[in-house]
Amino acid sequence: MKRVVGIGGIFIKSKDPEGLKDWYRAHLGMDIQDWGGVVFHWSTPENPTPNGATIWSIFEESSQYFAPSKAPFMVNYRVEDLDALLETLRAEGCEVDPKTEESEFGKFGWVMDPEGHRVELWEAPSLALED
Repeated sequence: MKRVVGIGGIFIKSKDPEGLKDWYRAHLGMDIQDWGGVVFHWSTPENPTPNGATIWSIFEESSQYFAPSKAPFMVNYRVEDLDALLETLRAEGCEVDPKTEESEFGKFGWVMDPEGHRVELWEAPSLALED
């Protein structure tokens, strides 16, 4: 089983989200959308038509989305089979969040790394298998 197959997103907490977004717009030319982030579309050698995306987004410093992690960032990794990977991680003794989410954006699950960082695992809708 493949585990991580790419990076789905980078999420950053900020004391001043609007100021930080403005800095990234002005100095790095990022086209930050009204929802608070940017979508970077990409392709692979096997599929040269853009078929993947990586999200970059700013969160309010008070956001609990990264909890229980105290880190000011979270990385979202693309996976091919979320359910199988979460089962494997549990069997390996990892701290896996019992909650998962499924929406039109795909399937999401979470695990904590040994240093207390919350890691988001994402199975993209195009990879999600219907039951």
